[in-house]
Amino acid sequence: MQKTIYVDSILVNAEWKAQQVMIVENGTISDIVDAAKFATGNEMNTDREDLASKVNVDERIEGTVIPGYVDTQVNGGGGVMFNHAPTLESVNTIANAHARFGTTSLFPTLITDDFATISSAADAISQAIRLNHPSILGVHFEGPHLSVAKKGVHKAAHIRAISDEELAVYTRKDIGQVIVTVAPENVSPEVIHALVKENVIVALGHSNAPYEVVQRALDAGATGFTHLFNAMSPLTSREPGMVGAALLSDAICGLIVDHQHLHKKSAELACKVKGEEGIMLVTDAMAHVGGTQDTVAFFDTNITRTKTSTGEKLTTPDGTLAGSCLDMHSALVHCVNDLGVPLKSASVMASTTASYFTHSLDNIGQLVPGAAANFVVLDDKLNLKSVWQQGVNIHNND
Repeated sequence: MQKTIYVDSILVNAEWKAQQVMIVENGTISDIVDAAKFATGNEMNTDREDLASKVNVDERIEGTVIPGYVDTQVNGGGGVMFNHAPTLESVNTIANAHARFGTTSLFPTLITDDFATISSAADAISQAIRLNHPSILGVHFEGPHLSVAKKGVHKAAHIRAISDEELAVYTRKDIGQVIVTVAPENVSPEVIHALVKENVIVALGHSNAPYEVVQRALDAGATGFTHLFNAMSPLTSREPGMVGAALLSDAICGLIVDHQHLHKKSAELACKVKGEEGIMLVTDAMAHVGGTQDTVAFFDTNITRTKTSTGEKLTTPDGTLAGSCLDMHSALVHCVNDLGVPLKSASVMASTTASYFTHSLDNIGQLVPGAAANFVVLDDKLNLKSVWQQGVNIHNND
């Protein structure tokens, strides 16, 4: 089934194009062409200012169109934590909660837990993949093979070396693209190389490793860093640490721009050093996103949302930062309004870079022929007007 959609302004191949028609067939973009070709009457004499009213299309969109957001680190949403309920129902709830904020593709993320929960999470993702869930690309296992010294809110009791059973789960071929975050001081280059050979994406994080150990992991095939600056050995004068290795490398760094995890200037520095092709915006979202609860159970404690002078943050009772209540659209807006990042670059960081990182750029993360018609519509103040997935308007704020 074909659908034609007129758009005022659209980001195509990192370039802004005005007055275009997106042609969608069965949820996929087949072409994006100048709207004059769809005008009634003599297209050569069509006044550009009056073109919108003369275009013969199925749908009309007023506003700015950019690719739907791609989030590689989503712990929960809609009141649900993936760890607490690793089921297909939870996957659906989490995906629906984040879709309201423009995230059309995501990786449900399981943080450090026991093997039974890891296995159940993989089974839930397998079901979602088998059912062709439009939002689910795979799964992110953030731990349990981390550093206790940089565990954050991850439970130390579950942090451990990789077992053969866990390797078998990570290399399953029925759970989409797999991302595994490891601390390189606790996972050898040989294991990293073996995972990468099986098409597992290895990211480095929750680590106290020195620069040389991090570099060996990169040489072994690790290609990403999980939430740059947070829960990793810092850059200092005599030890570059994981932060220094990340900034110097070609690897892609996740960045949580919620103004709680990072000082604005640290986030700005990362964007300037790495550029739009080296930074992918992530939320590290907990159950609070798209949910009404301010306090949510978390293993043997709880996580509470509080307001601060720089926005909302999530903490455990002892004050430890515990993920975020950030959504991807807010992350993009923070980049533009508070870090001085151009909208085009912020859009690339919110979608295209993550798609490249997860080997899915041909299908999502950009608006080009052959890609899914996943996009968001913004007004001139960057308010989110609507969210489209596979050419269908799934959420409307108008």
